[in-house]
Amino acid sequence: MNSVFRKLCGLTFLLISLTSLEASQSEVESSKPDEKVQYTDVELRKMLTPLQYYVTQENGTEPPFKNKYWNNKKEGIYVDIISGEPLFSSKHKFKSGTGWPSFTQPIDKASVVRKKDRSYGMVRTEIRSAKSDSHLGHLFDDGPRPKGLRYCINSASLRFIPVEEMAEKGYQHLLPLFDLDTKKTEKKR
Repeated sequence: MNSVFRKLCGLTFLLISLTSLEASQSEVESSKPDEKVQYTDVELRKMLTPLQYYVTQENGTEPPFKNKYWNNKKEGIYVDIISGEPLFSSKHKFKSGTGWPSFTQPIDKASVVRKKDRSYGMVRTEIRSAKSDSHLGHLFDDGPRPKGLRYCINSASLRFIPVEEMAEKGYQHLLPLFDLDTKKTEKKR
């Protein structure tokens, strides 16, 4: 009787864990703005493709010109592949010629963290997601004026949300970035 009870408790815990993992992936609004998102290594390996895992967890770099968003010209936002945190806007994206998505600035400076990166015998500024602590890419000072910044970001660390899907996916508060009225957009749905 005692072992049956333990097995039943174990199955219940497993079902609750799987349900909460699915909910955290699909519901961006579920985590608080300043709350860090943490997953176990096993959970991350299930959530991410091998390339996404390599880039975000092992500080990897995807090939230039052979990634999902380097040439994306659609309007919308780019969110953290793990936490769903809004990171960059197509309004700040520019053609850098490097083969990776490049931005002049994040949507909110607090959404990214800068760290010194001394790998490969050089000193660079690494960009990480504030919420999930995932590697995103690097910051360079060769961007367009007036700021001169280029956030060179791996597509594998991002998910693109087209402007027409932002409201339904919980990002309606960012529609003003695209000069759209959130009330008009909600009425259309």
